[in-house]
Amino acid sequence: MFDLTLGQVCDIVGGKLIGDASIRVSGISIDSRSANAGDLFAAIVGERVDGHEFVSQAISAGASASLTSKEVTGSHVLVPASPDELDPVIHAIAKISAHVRSLMRGIEVIGITGSSGKTSTKDMIGQVLSHAGVTHAPAGSLNNELGLPLTLLSAPFDVKYLVAEMGMRGLGHITHLCNLARPTLGVITNVGHAHIGEVGSIEGIAKAKSELVSAISASGVVVLNADDERVLAMRNLTEATVFTYGFSKTADIREENLQLSAYGSYTFDLVYRGDRISASIPMLGEHNVLNALAAAAVGLAVGMEIEDIARALTTLKQMSKWRMEVHQIPGNVTIINDAYNANPESMTAALETLTAIPATGNTFAVLGKMHELGETSDAIHAQIATLASKLGVTHVIAVGEAAKSYGLSSDLTSTAGKAQKSVWLPDFDSACDYIVNEVNSGDVLLFKASRAEQFEVLADQIEVVLRAKWGQQ
Repeated sequence: MFDLTLGQVCDIVGGKLIGDASIRVSGISIDSRSANAGDLFAAIVGERVDGHEFVSQAISAGASASLTSKEVTGSHVLVPASPDELDPVIHAIAKISAHVRSLMRGIEVIGITGSSGKTSTKDMIGQVLSHAGVTHAPAGSLNNELGLPLTLLSAPFDVKYLVAEMGMRGLGHITHLCNLARPTLGVITNVGHAHIGEVGSIEGIAKAKSELVSAISASGVVVLNADDERVLAMRNLTEATVFTYGFSKTADIREENLQLSAYGSYTFDLVYRGDRISASIPMLGEHNVLNALAAAAVGLAVGMEIEDIARALTTLKQMSKWRMEVHQIPGNVTIINDAYNANPESMTAALETLTAIPATGNTFAVLGKMHELGETSDAIHAQIATLASKLGVTHVIAVGEAAKSYGLSSDLTSTAGKAQKSVWLPDFDSACDYIVNEVNSGDVLLFKASRAEQFEVLADQIEVVLRAKWGQQ
């Protein structure tokens, strides 16, 4: 929340004021359907929808004024032209967020980046820090030129910890986001192949991610994944205090005696320097244990006691959709919906998790294309298919025209000596028919693909049919 007059907004964005300069705005909305009283409605021109067509609807819903790139009826600020391909209203929102951030005093802004695990780690950090003070860590992946400013602008007045996710598509993007958020603490989860098509090399990705480390002042804190050598090397780029976390015995914050229960939760000893305390997380996936260690490191960095952190970990919840969501359905069938996004590292972690579950039946890996892998795409998809086979996944199912990259045939094949099957299917309907016919009691199904593939739709479709098959809706 913030409190500005429309005249102040005009000065901040360098725009043209049309209407009443004294109107006060205390929030921002980019969707007329959810506009609240006192909001500034931002009329963004998207690929399918022009926000200017909904200004009247937003005002009727309670918005006080609008931020536009075209003249509209009612009080509004007309923003200057964009210096690049980004919508000019998005640039204006960024300017407002930077101004609001400059007014914040006595808070910790935690910036998080990495090739995978950013959102889950952000969610965990937010939940851990909420035990120490008022924390703002919105659900979802608000990590780009629009999402991060919205995170800043939606923070409550009394916020103590603001957790901001930072994504990138190339060099300079994280620097831009850091200029807006001015993080006091930075977290790097990993350096992987996501966006390698845009950056060109793994070294380029590491350089882009390290922009967050470079943005942290000497009085701040940097939290680094000790299990990733490229991330660990970033400690040489900063004079800030460094905390490392991970499974490595050299990590400052690490786990020992990790155990997976039959119900998908983990118990372990949380170890920090001379302290050791029993901890657990009610989530599936060893990568989530790693994310929890990052959250513990942030908690320790801001002064929390290890006992309080351990208690906070036991209450963690999945805040953002389609990330290792576990659905138990009739017939003792388990669906793991991890369909939000995918890259080689997160795909590997998901497959390892699938095969680590003590299931009584078969395991199904239902996979879609991983995007933004450049010239290495086909080779990486083939490697994932091979990995699934080596791990012992009993059904490897690639779905969609783009998923031909996995190199699976439309004819079923079996791995010698094992009851493993692999198949490529052209669309969701054929995949649904095949999977529903194959699934039996005790089976576990994993759904994973890049965001554009919309695999959550397939997961939901199959869940509905399986519930009907087993006699319950």
